Amino acid sequence: MTPAEHPLPQAEICLTIPFHDVDMMHIVWHGHYVRYLEIARCALLDELDYNYHQMRDSGYGWPVIDMRLRYAAPAVFTQQIAIEARLSEWENRLKIDYTIRDAETRKRLNRAWTVQVAVGVEDREMRFESPTVLREKIAAWQQRNR
Repeated sequence: MTPAEHPLPQAEICLTIPFHDVDMMHIVWHGHYVRYLEIARCALLDELDYNYHQMRDSGYGWPVIDMRLRYAAPAVFTQQIAIEARLSEWENRLKIDYTIRDAETRKRLNRAWTVQVAVGVEDREMRFESPTVLREKIAAWQQRNR
């Protein structure tokens, strides 16, 4: 099966770098990128209709268990940035890949990924396979987006 037959969701959001995110050199402090990824991840999860409220209501938490960020160039005060989040794995975990770019020039500033796993809300046990509810949400998204 080709990716065109079974596309995976992606989302892109744009932000303007606020003053409170920068250091005295007007460069974004590296820790704020984690928040930017979270905002893009929520947009992606909204595409699936499986954001954190729906996750909890379905009986699962999805903690981030691994994350990597690679900085290529700094973001600065008042810069418009575009953060793209793309689902790349979902069968046993949620792996989301990110690219942060200057919104105007599209120059890459950062690449990152996060990994989340399903954990039962009641028993707090990690699931080694993604729950049926996630599989159904992805299948429904793919049906709508062929």
